[in-house]
Amino acid sequence: MAGGIAGRNNRRMPSRPRVPPFRAQHLTPPFVPPVPPAAKNAETDGWPGNVHFDLVTVRLFIETAETGNITRAAERLPLAVAAASRRLKELEQQFGVPLFQRMPHGMALTAAGSALLAHARTVAHAVSRMRDDAQAFRHGTQGVVRIAACTSAVLQFLPQDLQQCHSRYPGIKIDLQELNSQGVLQSLARGLADIGIFESTAGTLPLPTRPYHHDRLALVVHRHDALASLRDVALDDFIQRDLIGLTEGSAISTTLYRLAAQARRTLRMRIRVGSFDSMVAMIAQGVGIGVMPHAVAQSFMPGHAVHALAITGEWPQRHFLLGHQIGTALATAATAVISLLTPGCTQTTNPD
Repeated sequence: MAGGIAGRNNRRMPSRPRVPPFRAQHLTPPFVPPVPPAAKNAETDGWPGNVHFDLVTVRLFIETAETGNITRAAERLPLAVAAASRRLKELEQQFGVPLFQRMPHGMALTAAGSALLAHARTVAHAVSRMRDDAQAFRHGTQGVVRIAACTSAVLQFLPQDLQQCHSRYPGIKIDLQELNSQGVLQSLARGLADIGIFESTAGTLPLPTRPYHHDRLALVVHRHDALASLRDVALDDFIQRDLIGLTEGSAISTTLYRLAAQARRTLRMRIRVGSFDSMVAMIAQGVGIGVMPHAVAQSFMPGHAVHALAITGEWPQRHFLLGHQIGTALATAATAVISLLTPGCTQTTNPD
């Protein structure tokens, strides 16, 4: 048995032909050094050809930035939360930068996200304008025009102006948002409004502007106030009285603080309210005095125990501007409304 096994072990197996060493070199593909990721992207990916996202993703990005919560943003579209999260991650991968900082209770924009948000809003605004322009060509001059206007303009000028607009362009719908002048500037800068009307001293705007209207401020006091017997008053007569003011950011409040600082006085803003009718209600109860447009004050005087006094000087005279998006971002309907609101204006002040 052992011999048989040994015999088998001693049996010579046929040898395989050996491949010469130099032939083995031909079986290995030539070495190609790896391309660094940055260089590969620069050579093959390109910009913007391989960046792909749709308008739903753009809207999702904007909603998430504004709400700070991806769940609420997804509900507004609507999208499943998982799908919304995947879209944002893919968007970040395509741009190559993080757009949001993920936190336990929400999401906050990174510096890159804040910069790109303005572009996203421009895209959304342009698509909306494209749709409205298509409607205008299909049905004549019609569409939706978004107007942001300060309270003084809404109360004094826009009712009559928009009535004329409705008569001339019945197909145009107006989406009017009442804000303070600072809010109007922000709405225009963010592309949320086609047209904005604001007080001229509120700030500068990197968009075209036109002169709109003007008004004059008055001091409103209780009819039994010590100042009520005067025909007019100067700033020094009331600058240190208890004032009822509008919310922070309003053009009137900003002007009063500036004038007080120039006179080295401390402004005594006792109460802030959100509207002129609330201001009048406070003044009628003797809580304080307030500054508002003279025409607005006169409209509130019947039925209220208040009296309006003229204010001397140049500062009570105010001028309002109409700002609007640059021409290519305006729909036909918005252009028609601008012309109607500023009929005598042939010159637009463009940003530097």
